[in-house]
Amino acid sequence: MWISDPGILWGSNSQRAKPQLFIDKEYHPLYSCTQQNKRGVGVMHERFIRVAATGLGSGLSPFAPGTAGTLVGVLVYMVFSRFPWPLYLLSVVVLSLFAVYVSWEAERIYNKKDPSLIVIDEIVGFQVTMFLVAPTAWHVFSGFILFRAFDIIKPFPIRLCEQKLPGGYGVVGDDIVAGVYSNVVLLLLVRFVM
Repeated sequence: MWISDPGILWGSNSQRAKPQLFIDKEYHPLYSCTQQNKRGVGVMHERFIRVAATGLGSGLSPFAPGTAGTLVGVLVYMVFSRFPWPLYLLSVVVLSLFAVYVSWEAERIYNKKDPSLIVIDEIVGFQVTMFLVAPTAWHVFSGFILFRAFDIIKPFPIRLCEQKLPGGYGVVGDDIVAGVYSNVVLLLLVRFVM
């Protein structure tokens, strides 16, 4: 049945001047397909956001999800480290913008401000930490420790970014600042100690 009650089809007496076509949405094949596609896209979008936000599931780790996410960041760095520095920088900027969007959507999905299972921000922060640093085992290990330390301790203005910036900006912003701090210290260590 495509058309339901004639009263609904043409509206009530007060609406007779403007006829309204009412299609029974449950039985209309085109509408049903469209709705199924919309629901399918919504479900696929939500799944994509969940997978990206949790760093391919690393954020679901019961112990230290931020550390698990940073380990995924090490793998991403191994790919990015092959790029010349301008392309590396561009990749980090694009990844950061993507992370802001994903984090914002993930906060909406999980209905919580910066839940610990969102670790895409740690992945971005580690890329910032390793900017202009050669991919040796010692550098990666040092960068990992420095980044985790700054991300956990949150010296000024890292905590301020986390608290004051809205949505995905706050989620990712504090890790970018932690990455900048870590990068400066790491570059100094590489230059003068390592």
